[in-house]
Amino acid sequence: MLGFFIFLGLATLGWLGAKAAIDVKQYERSVTVKGLSEKEYVADIVIWPIQFSSASNDLKELYQTIENNKTQIKQFLTEQGIENDEISFNAPSITDKLAQQYGNNNRVNFRYTGLQAVTVYSKHIDLVRSAMTNVLQLAEQGIVITRGDYQAQTQYLFSRLNEVKPEMVEEATLKAREVAQKFAKDSNSKLGKIKRARQGQFSITARDQNNPHIKQVRVVSTIEYYLTD
Repeated sequence: MLGFFIFLGLATLGWLGAKAAIDVKQYERSVTVKGLSEKEYVADIVIWPIQFSSASNDLKELYQTIENNKTQIKQFLTEQGIENDEISFNAPSITDKLAQQYGNNNRVNFRYTGLQAVTVYSKHIDLVRSAMTNVLQLAEQGIVITRGDYQAQTQYLFSRLNEVKPEMVEEATLKAREVAQKFAKDSNSKLGKIKRARQGQFSITARDQNNPHIKQVRVVSTIEYYLTD
């Protein structure tokens, strides 16, 4: 009798152990899905550098021309509705071509050239963009506006990312769950709890080259769910 009960106990223990192993194995079944949230927002900060150049054979005259140009540009900006505290001036960069080591300096028309930028930093996007369309008025006043320099590129910034993060993460999570539920249904399984989740980095890019002030904010969440029968 003692041997029989020992045998029965060991058999029961083995059956329970096997069942537990099967349950654990089934519990390890999972599916990994991704959820995307993508939205468009208008930038809330614009940095607009207006870079201009001047040339002269007289250094004092060159500095005076630069000062006159600065005054004209500031007046133009204020007439466009831009506030004084949104306008800043960089230090001018002066080049003496006769002092340069290389090049044929005998053919230089103007010994001195000056380059300076007036920068607008504003949260009034529409106002500044309107002023950009009227910048040719400065050329009509004899101010040489330079373009193409990477330092003179207009920048549009979106600084409200922390405000939109919760909503976008929630949307990405819901979309990931929809995909997981579809997978579970197609595989005759039931969707369980989240096993692990990873939030991707947020990316902010211009919607297109013609509308750099419209930003496309994007995030992808990767979530792994348990599957059960």
